[in-house]
Amino acid sequence: MNAHAPVPSPAAGCDIRHERGQRAVFCGLTGIVWLHRKIQDAFFLVVGSRTCAHLIQSAAGVMIFAEPRFATAIIDERDLAGLADANEELDRVVGRLIERRPDIRLLFLVGSCPSEVIKLDLGRAAERLSRNLHPGVRVLSYSGSGIETTFTQGEDACLAALVPEMPQARDAAPRLLVVGALADVVEDQFARIFADLGLADIRFLPARRAGEMPALGPGTRYLLAQPFLADTARALEARGATRIPAPFPLGIEGTTAWLRAAAEAFDVPADRFARVTAPGRARAETALEPHRARLAGKRVFFFPDSQLELPLSRFLSREMGTALVEVGTPYLHRQHHAPDLALLPAGTRVVEGQSLDAQMDRCRAARPDLTVCGLGLANPLEAEGFATKWSIELLFTPIQGYDQAGDLAELFARPLKRRARLEV
Repeated sequence: MNAHAPVPSPAAGCDIRHERGQRAVFCGLTGIVWLHRKIQDAFFLVVGSRTCAHLIQSAAGVMIFAEPRFATAIIDERDLAGLADANEELDRVVGRLIERRPDIRLLFLVGSCPSEVIKLDLGRAAERLSRNLHPGVRVLSYSGSGIETTFTQGEDACLAALVPEMPQARDAAPRLLVVGALADVVEDQFARIFADLGLADIRFLPARRAGEMPALGPGTRYLLAQPFLADTARALEARGATRIPAPFPLGIEGTTAWLRAAAEAFDVPADRFARVTAPGRARAETALEPHRARLAGKRVFFFPDSQLELPLSRFLSREMGTALVEVGTPYLHRQHHAPDLALLPAGTRVVEGQSLDAQMDRCRAARPDLTVCGLGLANPLEAEGFATKWSIELLFTPIQGYDQAGDLAELFARPLKRRARLEV
């Protein structure tokens, strides 16, 4: 079977292909690193192995001077041998955790991929623990297993688990819900812009505290802030919410189109929209200008990793003047990505999925100026003389909105500057 076969494209002009083969991706546990900072009274308890604990600790090493809101309940040899009752052990660990951390209001049991964890019914365990800890603590579960998810899909699984817990709105009044974990500073900026546009009822998912989860009703329209939230979107629509299609808010063009989609859905006059967004657009244009000289004309190759690849490619090609050699993405949601796909240059090669050896061969043959990839590929490619950008850094760094546009461009310009210094 051909591992690199074209499939019909919903976006005229893009060459969309589909690959199956060996992959190189992080697992969904990594999402805990930004989620635990977002929901301030939540705690993420990974049920997994020592490997899981090492991964989370390594990925979240920057938190070493703070007490993090995550931990790992380690499945060890005693559990694997069947000498311990896993549910009793889990109850014991959770009891000790709540005793030590009485500030916890929402506890996530996060599944991983060891066989003993897969056999453990964490959903039922969460229900049991919720009953036991009611009303002080709610316990939910989701899977962060690398067998089932790429690393950004951990956030999707987490938010999808929250949707059934969101209260039902008492009326059908129009309300806007922004979906996807954003840095607090970015969330505050968007909230101010929406308020200036006259949108009075604007909420964010996830909320910053467990008891502040927004209500859902037939008047709820939601705007995705992240492109990897397919399960969350389905759960929201099952409860009556309606998605507002839009490009994702990266760069001037993406942010403006994202805000405009919401403004049009709520009948904000065009002149008011232009007046409110003009200062942000001007600031972003000033911030982007110094980086264009470094990025213009450079050839960029995206390995699939985060599902951010398409909106990032749109930003780089249309606002920074880069050429797209290949845009790989782990999963291409045709509806959610349609607005960004429509803005990509004609003939852009978009590859969904991965056959790692074939993609490495194409990258080596193309010799791009910049390669965006996961940590596992970056060091080997750097050793071969490629300039690389870690895709995971684009999740840990605030990049959405007008005031972060310059920071976003700098993330791509920085490895080119480093490579230039090394070649002197």
